Amino acid sequence: MRHGDLGAFLDRDGAILRRGPAAVIMAEDQVEIASTLRHHLGLGFETVLLLAPAEIAVPAEVEAQIHRIDHDVFAAAALTRAVNRLVPAAEGQWLHYAYNAEYLFFPFCETRNIRELVAFHAEERREAMLTPVVDLYAPDLGLHPGGVSLDTAHLDRTGYSAEPRKDPARNWAPKDRQRDLFGGLRWRFEEHVPWERRRIDRISLFRARRGVQLQPDFTFDDDEWNTTACAWHANLTAAVCSFRAAKALRANPGSRAAIRTFRWQNSVPFAWHSQQLMDLGLIEPGQWF
Repeated sequence: MRHGDLGAFLDRDGAILRRGPAAVIMAEDQVEIASTLRHHLGLGFETVLLLAPAEIAVPAEVEAQIHRIDHDVFAAAALTRAVNRLVPAAEGQWLHYAYNAEYLFFPFCETRNIRELVAFHAEERREAMLTPVVDLYAPDLGLHPGGVSLDTAHLDRTGYSAEPRKDPARNWAPKDRQRDLFGGLRWRFEEHVPWERRRIDRISLFRARRGVQLQPDFTFDDDEWNTTACAWHANLTAAVCSFRAAKALRANPGSRAAIRTFRWQNSVPFAWHSQQLMDLGLIEPGQWF
C-alpha cells in the first residue's frame, strides 16, 4: 500500500504498528531495495515500512507486502526524525530501523523469528538491543564499482574495538555498560569518513515508548537503552550487516579515486548466516540457546 507521506500513513494506518514488531527501511537510492525488504519480511516482521522518494522503483510483488511512504530521505536526520514520529503510534511494540542494502541478523535467525527474539529479550527486562553495524563490501571493485555484491560479499573478521563511552556531564567519566564501537571500512579508511560517523554501534531494535527519543547518532536519550547488556549478565545482541559504508566510499569522488580495493588480509566471504557472526564475536546469544 502506498501513502502520500508519513502524516498520511499515521492518520490512516498508524494503528497497524501495534500488531507486532515492525521494520522501518529508508531507501537512499535504488541499490538492493528488493533484497532488503524481502530479508526483513522473511525475519517475520508483522509490518514493514519503506520510506523512499517517489521515483524509487519497487517490484510489485514486494510492494504488495509493505507500506510505502513518500519521504524526503535527504533531509537532516531524516531516519531518526521519522522513527521518532512513529514511536507514539507503535507504543509497546518493537521497532527496527535500517537503510536499504542493510540486513538485520540475530542469533539463530535462520530458524527463529523476530517475535521469538524480542519476546526473550523482553523477559530479560530489556527495552532495546545493541545492533552494531558490520560493513559488507564487494571484493572486486572492477566487477562491482558501486561496492555492492550480494553473491560475493565480504566482511572483516578482525579489526573491531570498543572504548568506554565518556560522560561529559560527569567530568568525562566512563558511562556504565556503554561502549563506543569501531571497525570495518569506517576504521580502515577513516581518513575518508567524518569523525562523527566512524562509530559502528547502533541501537536499532527497541520497544517503542512515548517520550524516549532516538538521537542522530543512533542512541537514545534514555541511557539504559544504550547499554550493551544488563548489570547481571550478557544479553542478546544482533547486527546490521550493511553495504552503506561501501556505497558511500565509492560514491564520494575523493575516496573512490584513492581506494582501489576494500579487501585486505583479514577479509573473509560473508556466509549470510548468523553462526558466522557468532563465531566472529560480532553478535552475542547471551542466555538464548
